[in-house]
Amino acid sequence: MSRRQKENLYRIIAATVLFVGVVLLPFDGIWKMLLFLVPYFIVGYDVLYGAIRNITNGHVFEEKFLMSLATVGAFIIGEYPEAVFVMLFFQIGELFQNIAVGRSRKSISDLMDIAPEIANVLCDGEFCEVSPEEIKVGDTLLIKPGEKIPVDAYVVKGQSYIDTSAMTGESIPKFVSSYDNVISGCINTTNPIEVVALKEYADSTVMKVLELVEHSAMNKGRYESFITRFARFYTPVVVLLALVVAFVPPIFLGNLTQWVLRALSFLVVSCPCALVISVPLSFFGGIGAASRRGVLVKGSNYLEILAQAKVVVTDKTGTLTTGKLLVTDFENKEATRIASSIERFSNHPVARAVSFATNALYDVQNVCEIPGKGMSATCEGKEVVVGSRSLLEENGIEVTGKGNVFIGIDGSYAGGITVTDFVKENARDTVKALHAMGIEKVVMLTGDSEKGAKAVFKETAIDEMYHSLLPVDKVKKLEEIIGKCTGKVVYIGDGINDAPVLKRADCGIAMGAAGSGAAIEASDIVFMNDDIALLPESIRIARKTLNIVKENIVFSIAVKVLVLILTALGYADMWQAVFADVGVMVIAVLNTLRTLKL
Repeated sequence: MSRRQKENLYRIIAATVLFVGVVLLPFDGIWKMLLFLVPYFIVGYDVLYGAIRNITNGHVFEEKFLMSLATVGAFIIGEYPEAVFVMLFFQIGELFQNIAVGRSRKSISDLMDIAPEIANVLCDGEFCEVSPEEIKVGDTLLIKPGEKIPVDAYVVKGQSYIDTSAMTGESIPKFVSSYDNVISGCINTTNPIEVVALKEYADSTVMKVLELVEHSAMNKGRYESFITRFARFYTPVVVLLALVVAFVPPIFLGNLTQWVLRALSFLVVSCPCALVISVPLSFFGGIGAASRRGVLVKGSNYLEILAQAKVVVTDKTGTLTTGKLLVTDFENKEATRIASSIERFSNHPVARAVSFATNALYDVQNVCEIPGKGMSATCEGKEVVVGSRSLLEENGIEVTGKGNVFIGIDGSYAGGITVTDFVKENARDTVKALHAMGIEKVVMLTGDSEKGAKAVFKETAIDEMYHSLLPVDKVKKLEEIIGKCTGKVVYIGDGINDAPVLKRADCGIAMGAAGSGAAIEASDIVFMNDDIALLPESIRIARKTLNIVKENIVFSIAVKVLVLILTALGYADMWQAVFADVGVMVIAVLNTLRTLKL
């Protein structure tokens, strides 16, 4: 519990004790009012001040205004205990809300402490401390035990255990050694290691994550937007109705004090705080529950879409497969060394595999990555293209060898490389789990060849498969799928070539650990530990969160409408009004806390 929450708790306790004491004292008239004012101001001074401040800023019709108007009115007509009780219960509800927000916020705010402050970069043969912003691609860095990794990199010397919990939600440390990738924001725990930077600080995973967290609250879902609009129009309407209840019936029936009291009770009941608090809090709790599993959601609107998913479309390499590719064969050693030197400038899984095939570090210039096809560059004064068969053919080079990565040097075919991938152990179980939870079909879109795609298709038991697709082809195929689907379509991928299709999907999910910066930026949700099994888990969290939101909306509105009618007819007094407002808010908040256990 924070210091402010403790102070509010002490105020509530003090006001409660004084309230009970004043009720028991045998005073009447002005003295009774003055004594009740003491606990009233102790527990409610901030509400009164907030109402006055909001009025001066032009925000009149909100919950603090309603609470202040109702309780001050109760004092005016002599209902002192009711006034104090309303304010007391309102503050109890606020305390519950703050505690709930604090608990759900913690799992997200922990991520904000992942940015490193310094980096040890190799300069003229020695390591010197610099700001992470000064790191360039290709710099060699020393990561000491206990230090955070400042940028995405790969290990070139040493071995150690890396704490990835802040980034991926995985509690077990990850062992890394030479040529293993490490992502920024993780902590080196055991031995010093040397790494080579793959990205600059501004493009690293840690900065992408911080941007996601900082902007996640900006993207409101349909239910949150509805509640905001509802409260904006609802509050002035109920104030007008309260005035009608207070002053119209007495014209015909008399007894002004009785009708004013009903109107004040009407105001207490009408406060929409249960909705205004519980709905965004439910989404916040759902986002927090997801983040504890290493799933970063950019806004509540994406939780809503995920909950309505009917079709899942997935990439192959790095998504259904491990992405930890290995070079198992090559035709020309020297050509492979040249390709390896060029491919180290790419983060695509195939490129990383080729870059690790040799220790060559030739001089490379004019690097250009062609999404979905490969790379071109100048290496040791030679014009080189590395990539798919179609890339070489576009450059007028006939492919005469075998493999799935081909090399062209100075306009001639120089050799092929065979890169092998492996299906993730839980990929088939994930597809099965998606079907079990009502997903109509799972579709694979890949740029890989028919042979490689069919092998994964059979092993994972997905429903449909389309191969040999360029990024633009993936978008077209996804649009066809969206056009035929009655619900929402989710796409999950990790590469640069997935960025356009991630953006086009109803909800795009990127693999954050191995995924490219472009994919992470284009996505709506990020899986920080690249575990495909997080997909059915995320859908489950989204559906549970949406169910809790709907429960709170139906319950809050139903109780309020009922008690509003009873209050206007004189069958409910201020005490029932307190329950209909603060009691409903407390129940809604307690129901919302279920999202913390998802």
